[in-house]
Amino acid sequence: MARPAIPVFRPWFGEEEAAAVRETLLGGWVGSGPKTREFERRFAEFVGAPCAVGVNSCTAALYLSLRAAGVEGREVVTTPLTFVATNHAILAAGGVPVFADVEPETLNIDPVDVERKIGPRTRAVVVVHFAGHPCRMAELCEITERRGLVLVEDCAHAVGARYRGRHVGNFGRYGCFSFQAVKNLSTGDGGMITLSDPEEAERLRRVAWLGIDRGSWERAGARRAWEYDVTELGLKFQMNDIAAAIGLVQLGKLREANERRRILARRYDEGFRDLRSVLETPVVEPDTEPAWHTYVVRLAREEWRDSLIEFLAEEGISATVHYIPTHHFRFYRPYRTPLEVADRIWLRLVSLPLYPGLREPEQDRVIEAVHDFFRAV
Repeated sequence: MARPAIPVFRPWFGEEEAAAVRETLLGGWVGSGPKTREFERRFAEFVGAPCAVGVNSCTAALYLSLRAAGVEGREVVTTPLTFVATNHAILAAGGVPVFADVEPETLNIDPVDVERKIGPRTRAVVVVHFAGHPCRMAELCEITERRGLVLVEDCAHAVGARYRGRHVGNFGRYGCFSFQAVKNLSTGDGGMITLSDPEEAERLRRVAWLGIDRGSWERAGARRAWEYDVTELGLKFQMNDIAAAIGLVQLGKLREANERRRILARRYDEGFRDLRSVLETPVVEPDTEPAWHTYVVRLAREEWRDSLIEFLAEEGISATVHYIPTHHFRFYRPYRTPLEVADRIWLRLVSLPLYPGLREPEQDRVIEAVHDFFRAV
């Protein structure tokens, strides 16, 4: 009988999430309402942000933030090593992506190349905390402040991550978080914007609800509940209370979940210690506390990447690649530029299984299978 497959990711849901959904469904309000407001408040408290706005995806969070930043017709310096949603949001907001290279150690955007890529048309810089490891925020904040640019943090991988003791999402004008199915905190799908200005938070909340000046929950029970005004163009990006109910439970479990990820990452580090000549484990820079969304190893040879993924699949173990650099896609040809590190390093990246429910015997299977592969080659 075949051994059960080990996925790269698996959500960490239990009876608490099921009960929260049931309570919300039977409570009679499932749209954006009291649960969403409570989740916004508690998430802001968790990350140490003055304000938070719940939306239906991190893509929406990025789009709304970039639109508010005024990037239309302007350039946005960004990373190529991310899910395509990051850079799609720039284009959707009317901006022009300008790709900067990544650091070979952390795979995060390189502040030195960011500075090189800033020009007279630059309006903003988007940084992605790749795999949950914080970027070099001191340098990036200094550059953007000195050049008068808006800094947007894509924290999709990094809920719970800290840089110099401060939670990510608090360094730029906007922090954008993902609660997609396999993220460290999952609501099935969803996102959050963190920021410091309460008035801007209210404006983002309006734009996420079609530009309507009062939300449905806020109008519920009013004498003229049907009456509202539309103050500007917006689209429907709201979070709903079903997702928020799940998010509240997940938020309460997040520290435990991330600690479990850290333990598993350390076990991988130790398990691969004798493979250093053929496989590099992730780097953790000083002053950082990664969220360990993914565990990404680098192989010494490009030709080993696909072979290792196929070998693991035969052993019932899933592995994948994060990511094909955005500028390699056909759609992004107009924005393509040579990037020495990103163009080379992605060919050697493999993401191994990592999630709180990964049991140690399962992880030992992964470690042993990687050793078997290198014994064979």
